[in-house]
Amino acid sequence: MEFREQQAIYLQIAEYVCEQILLKQWPLNAKVLSIRDLAVMMEVNPNTVQRAYDFLQQREIIVNKRGVGYFVAEGAIAKVIALRREQFIEHELPVFFRNVYLLKMPLEEIQARYNQFIDDNFKEK
Repeated sequence: MEFREQQAIYLQIAEYVCEQILLKQWPLNAKVLSIRDLAVMMEVNPNTVQRAYDFLQQREIIVNKRGVGYFVAEGAIAKVIALRREQFIEHELPVFFRNVYLLKMPLEEIQARYNQFIDDNFKEK
């Protein structure tokens, strides 16, 4: 995985796990990859994955069943959405609004492009 310099690697790994949950690749109550397996897949130190899992566990997105492993928690989707929404509003939306203003983009154009993006990427064909 290619990591961005602007964000801690453990947060990017947590973001990856959240994305897998939102895309339903990792369903509710399903076992998630072990720390070691995810570390190998991501080519990072297992301690970094442990930190990501601790972060997600504190937010009740995953749970640790001692001796068995980590699992997607009940209600994880709603918690992931709330966490991602909060991060988006705090970090990405101000940059987006600044660019919209500076580029004098009409909201109608943004809406049309958003609708096209959804059609192209998320609607079943």
